[in-house]
Amino acid sequence: MLAAATAAAGLSAPASAAPPAPVPQLELERYLGAWNQLAAIPQYFNLICARDTRAEYDLDAAGDVSVRNTCTTWGGTLNEIPGTATVNDPDTGAQLHVSFPGVPTQDMRYGPTNYIVTALGADYSWALVTDPYRLSGFVLSRTPALAPDQWDRVRTAITDAGEDPCLYLTSPTTGGLQNIAPLCSGTALTAADH
Repeated sequence: MLAAATAAAGLSAPASAAPPAPVPQLELERYLGAWNQLAAIPQYFNLICARDTRAEYDLDAAGDVSVRNTCTTWGGTLNEIPGTATVNDPDTGAQLHVSFPGVPTQDMRYGPTNYIVTALGADYSWALVTDPYRLSGFVLSRTPALAPDQWDRVRTAITDAGEDPCLYLTSPTTGGLQNIAPLCSGTALTAADH
C-alpha cells in the first residue's frame, strides 16, 4: 500500500510515544480500488518515482488485500511492485501489515502493523496513512487533485497524527500538482499546473 512498510520495522518507538490513532472504522470494501499519491514523506524505496505514483487495492483469494503500486520513473518508464496487505486490527480495520516479496525488511507476508489509516474523507475521497513510528506518511486521493478545503483537512490530519506537514512533499501527478514542495510551503498547493 504505497510501500508504506518502512525501514521502521527494525526500529523501536520511544517508550512515551504512542502510535498514531487509526480512524474509528475503515470499511475495507470502500477503501479498495485506485488511489493517487498526492504527497508523501520521502522513502528510499520510492525515490525512483518522478510522478504519477498510484496504488491499486483489491481482495485476493485468501481474503487479504492485493497491492499493486506503480509510478513513472525519472527516466519515463513504468515502475511496478506487487504486494499484500493484511488487516491486523479487526476492531477498526484501519491498521494493516503490508509486505512486498523480495524487498528487504518488507518481505514478511504477516507481521506487525506498518500501515495505519489515521484520517479519511467521509466519502473516502482522500486518506492519510502513516506507520506506528511516524517515519512514513502518504496523502492518498481518488482523484489527481484535492480542493483547497480538502488540503486544509489533510494538513490538520497530519498535525493531529503527530507529524509535521513540512516533512510531506507534494507528488507530481498528471491532472494535479506538478511541483515538489513541502506541504507547509506557501507555494506547495498554488504552483500547480492543472
